Amino acid sequence: MGDSAEASRSDMEYYSNHITKLIEQLSRLPGVGAKSAQRLAFHIVNMPADQVKQLADSITGAKANIRYCKVCQTLTDQDVCPICANVKRDHKVIMVVENSRDLAAYEKTGKFDGVYHVLHGAISPMLGIGPNDIKLKELMQRLQGDVEEVIIATNSSLEGETTAMYISKLIKPTGIKVTRIASGVPVGGDLEYIDEVTLLRALEGRVEL
Repeated sequence: MGDSAEASRSDMEYYSNHITKLIEQLSRLPGVGAKSAQRLAFHIVNMPADQVKQLADSITGAKANIRYCKVCQTLTDQDVCPICANVKRDHKVIMVVENSRDLAAYEKTGKFDGVYHVLHGAISPMLGIGPNDIKLKELMQRLQGDVEEVIIATNSSLEGETTAMYISKLIKPTGIKVTRIASGVPVGGDLEYIDEVTLLRALEGRVEL
């Protein structure tokens, strides 16, 4: 490991300061290692200037305009996201997911006609993430309206299960039906990486808590 790190440092010495800075910034992205960052950096440098500008503009534009939906907290460039604004959706059924990627995974199935609530995380005492650090307060505020069922679709990790139990205890006293997606989703597996058939089976086989 030390040799590869040393090699990476010596490789960086051959690059100009601008390329080095670009590689360093790209390597900070999740899932991008040193070699991938180098490949991306050289690819960007060799792109036509107008394409580089489009890439840079899309990044700064997204950062400037993306916000939380006022209803479900998913990421959107509008005050209310298209799903929450759709009157054809069943707003009495709310599926609770950990992030916007999980929301997208269920939307791809085309079979869920309810709405969502995005927590933007899961409770993790080990990481110091408590109930107040995710969008739980916003969920409870929504439940003051006309809601019949809350489907908890957090991941099957320890954090996801802890979050599911916590939410269930919060909602039970309200009399609203609380269900959990069925097993079949791999333990520790993120919903975004699971095939649509498995997601549908997990949804259709949900059990009441």
